[in-house]
Amino acid sequence: MFPSPGPRRSVVLVAAVAAAAALGLTGCSVDASQQKPESKSFRYAGTALKLTTHEVATDLVAADRTDIKVTRWFDAAAGSEHLTWTLKGDTLDIDAGCSGLALCDAKFRVEVPRGIAVTKDGRKTGLTGKKTTPAPEKTAPAGKS
Repeated sequence: MFPSPGPRRSVVLVAAVAAAAALGLTGCSVDASQQKPESKSFRYAGTALKLTTHEVATDLVAADRTDIKVTRWFDAAAGSEHLTWTLKGDTLDIDAGCSGLALCDAKFRVEVPRGIAVTKDGRKTGLTGKKTTPAPEKTAPAGKS
């Protein structure tokens, strides 16, 4: 009554089942924060930086340093990995992810020298490049002795 699925359909079904089983064996759990971090530093003399994160979780920090330091945490259980951290001109491009039937997690921390204005994915950040000076301490008026 029903026609047989044919050899091509069977191969696709077997491949899908094998991929699902492979993901099942990995435990379907990845956590970048549990991985050993990797770091890379970039010399930078500019006053403004454009940061492109490709929507990967990224902490941006002003630090007492003269270069830019990028720290990456990455974990993958399946898929084709793509990892990028490059500085070209005034643009720092960072990315970490997977493609295909993928399961991965990533996060970055970018430390930039104080006084550099930073835009992150085209949006202004709290790092405006303005050097801030501490407010003078207020002293209580001298009391009568």
